[in-house]
Amino acid sequence: MVRYTIRRFVEMILTLFIIATATFFLLAAVPGDPLTEKVEKLPPNIKEAMYKKYGYDKPVFERYLKTMQGIVKGDFGESILYPGQTVSSIVKEKLPASARLGIQQLVLGVSVGLLLGIIAAMKRGTWADYTIVTIAILFVSIPSFVFALTLQKVFAGNLNWFPVIGWPKGKDLWFGGWKYTVLPTLAGCFGYIAGYSRLLKTSMLDVINQDYVLTAKSKGLSKFKVVSRHILRNSFIPIITNLPLSVAMCITGSFFIERVFSIPGLGLYYIGAVNGRDLPIIMGETLILTAIYIVCIFITDILYTVVDPRIRLSGGKK
Repeated sequence: MVRYTIRRFVEMILTLFIIATATFFLLAAVPGDPLTEKVEKLPPNIKEAMYKKYGYDKPVFERYLKTMQGIVKGDFGESILYPGQTVSSIVKEKLPASARLGIQQLVLGVSVGLLLGIIAAMKRGTWADYTIVTIAILFVSIPSFVFALTLQKVFAGNLNWFPVIGWPKGKDLWFGGWKYTVLPTLAGCFGYIAGYSRLLKTSMLDVINQDYVLTAKSKGLSKFKVVSRHILRNSFIPIITNLPLSVAMCITGSFFIERVFSIPGLGLYYIGAVNGRDLPIIMGETLILTAIYIVCIFITDILYTVVDPRIRLSGGKK
């Protein structure tokens, strides 16, 4: 266990290093620099000071070494698009909005998806099963930002039931301003509904035909007890191990929805930073979100051994 943990930790550090390096050189390969438009009308001495401040007066490799030194120290530098703001201050200020949106999408999407998966498995071959499968295919085929634009036009624009854009602030940031969160939450939960309904249905259909389920039925247990004690409990193994990845995605996967609804979260800043080639913000948010994702993958690997003791961390089954 200790050896596995150390190996995975080293792999995580190596992954972060590779992603940071790739991100830096991909941005550096784009012609021009992010300061061109900002300093176009400034005096020459101010231009020179700006280029020196952000290190664009130095060769690419020298800038790379300086950037990596800052990352090691946890200092990603000052934003180019938002002078005076650092990555740490932006993440601290904007992460709560992204986290609340992602959590609401995850809770609603997974709950509805599991319910539909149970219905589809227990009613397999019926109209209910075919309807749920059709809905799942539809939800997984259409991008979330298309749902976002459609919901925004119909329920905010035409019907005027909800605000077109905006997000709760201040004391309402976590538990208030629900009217602002309904449409963004719905737009992002459809992917979870499609994924978890299909996953649970497939898992349940596999478990239903196992010997221990047939034995439970032969003992005269009620259908409810057979389903709740034997089928569902064992069908949730892939669900439990898949949840940590969904937790990571709930924070990192709503960028376009934030853009559509002008939600002041990490996504809105990240897309703006990419468009403006704001290297400090791109590097900082990319590595922070990558770290969250990698940690969730690590937790998933650990959960495999918790929910299924037959699996060894070293690989294979006992």
